[in-house]
Amino acid sequence: MTERIPCKTVGCSATILPSTAAKTSGICMPCHQEQERTKRQAYIEQHRKTVNLYDGITDSVDILKVMHAPRKFDPLIRYIPYPVSMEQMYISLSDQEAERMLNYAMECLAVHNKSDAEDILLSLVCYRDDNIADALPMLIQRSLFHHPILFKDAPQDIRDQLLERVNWDEDNRNHLLLVLGWIVDNVVTEQFREWQMQPPKWAEQLYVPPETYTLDGGWELTPNGERRDLVNPLCYAIRQADQPNDELPEEQHTRFLETSHSTCPWCHRKLTKLVDIAVSHPALQYLDLQMENLQIITCDLCGGFSTIYMELDNDGVPVWSGHNQEPDYLPDMDDVNSSTEPLPNLVLSREPQSLYYAAVWTMPQLDSQIGGHPSWVQDPVYPVCPCCEQRMQFIGQVDYADFDKFGEGIFYMFICLKDRITATVYQQS
Repeated sequence: MTERIPCKTVGCSATILPSTAAKTSGICMPCHQEQERTKRQAYIEQHRKTVNLYDGITDSVDILKVMHAPRKFDPLIRYIPYPVSMEQMYISLSDQEAERMLNYAMECLAVHNKSDAEDILLSLVCYRDDNIADALPMLIQRSLFHHPILFKDAPQDIRDQLLERVNWDEDNRNHLLLVLGWIVDNVVTEQFREWQMQPPKWAEQLYVPPETYTLDGGWELTPNGERRDLVNPLCYAIRQADQPNDELPEEQHTRFLETSHSTCPWCHRKLTKLVDIAVSHPALQYLDLQMENLQIITCDLCGGFSTIYMELDNDGVPVWSGHNQEPDYLPDMDDVNSSTEPLPNLVLSREPQSLYYAAVWTMPQLDSQIGGHPSWVQDPVYPVCPCCEQRMQFIGQVDYADFDKFGEGIFYMFICLKDRITATVYQQS
């Protein structure tokens, strides 16, 4: 039996075969690999160069083209990021510049660069609420229906083409129904109403009734066939305050992620006030609530496993609802880590943003907001009020990843005005 040799690395207790020692100068393979990694990292640090792809570029459209261009990873290159985020660049575009970006997206589609094309079109639609009807024929020609929001402003001829296609295009039918759900149009509404009353033969192939697809577009058909919007067209971003004086006037006060005095009856932890906002704020005036403030409270632990309902008393104070149903599974409290990080100072933006700003979760923007379209991580889930059995209206959402580098998941907030009940739903990737 061959005698093994101790590794020469100080503090290493491993032993190696003589044949290995001859190859590695007497050290074990893990130590040898660590040495090689150290040498490689030292080489990278010594020879790495910094590259500014935006150097000398002042045109906003050209800057965005560089932002969208793919970059091959090279450890010897450190790219300098542009000081302004992509979404802010899009928001600041003039109408003429936005049209140039639309034309560039169509050029990308023409050469089958669909990834960049779709990213550009989504940015124009979500961040600016631009009409991209000129690009829709190319999307249809290439059967690119997996971003339904792009078709929200489809003109009549495109709409009719989609209504016809959904009947024969079995491969794309799911996406086509979502596309139609984004078109705010009386003809589309009437078609969903007909499907609700008399389901088409192909509805047997679906997992849900055809009218359920409208939820992706933020509306529903009521049992009597009326269209009912579930989102507020006014949208205000929730952001960290840049300055102490960023607070809104007291009559429009907002507070976020505060600890409530109430306790969760399931895990016995303090509940979390996702938002405490004056109903006089423009984002909530449409609700016509007869109270001073609206508080939406949840359990940030148990709310990840079940819809949490809270009933608002006459003063608007939320009370744990008897309609809450404890889920079959909740994590062991011994495995739950309580964060000791201080909460950021959060405020609502002073000016509204596009109601579609955060509608596509996979885009790079911050998602927390009051109003607007939800950033569904999974399928749309508008909870049903346990009293009137109507779907509840979307109020806003808080994405923990916006404020905590270790945070993840979005809490969505809803209200039933008739029964004065709020609800929260949680989704994560």
